[in-house]
Amino acid sequence: MNSIRNIITSHPNLSAWFVLALGMVAILVYEARDVGLEARQWFWLIVITVLVAGACIWIISWGDDEEDEPQEQE
Repeated sequence: MNSIRNIITSHPNLSAWFVLALGMVAILVYEARDVGLEARQWFWLIVITVLVAGACIWIISWGDDEEDEPQEQE
């Protein structure tokens, strides 16, 4: 259990990507279950959904570096 906690704390963006992608894929599968997609279409929809989740986490993480820098006073 401690090893999982260490991985999550040492790689927060990767962990957030995994959780967001899992949630987005679950919603996708639930909402599109009766559409009649073929296996190849499901595969590419899931791949693109995981990539979109990664892009979301990447964009959100842009602001993380700015908080660490001390503000200069004039």
